[in-house]
Amino acid sequence: QVQLVESGGGLVPAGDSLRLSCAASGRTLSSFAMGWFRQAPGKEREFVAAINWSGETTHYGDFVKGRFTIFREHAKNTLYLQMNSLKPEDTAIYYCAADLHYDGRYYYSTTPDSYAIWGQGTQVTVSS
Repeated sequence: QVQLVESGGGLVPAGDSLRLSCAASGRTLSSFAMGWFRQAPGKEREFVAAINWSGETTHYGDFVKGRFTIFREHAKNTLYLQMNSLKPEDTAIYYCAADLHYDGRYYYSTTPDSYAIWGQGTQVTVSS
């Protein structure tokens, strides 16, 4: 059974940075695309970033505007999200997810329905 465990969330002032980690256990996920999503209270789950299996291809939600970087370390079976210049509107629970489909070398998905495995989430709160 594959499990994803996020960490690295917290309470920070606007303009600060956080690095989220998503550690996988039970199975290597190095062959699969992965992504980050977030959900704020009263809002739908929102796409943040995705990365293909090799790390060569990444994609971000429009609101990111160069502030976040998604990357992965196969040796550690871990996915990361480096978040800089945080804003109060970034406040949400952040989830990592694994997409077990394979559709070519550069495949990734921006839709939650494509992802089969989800972590429990980590809270990010940005104060103004």
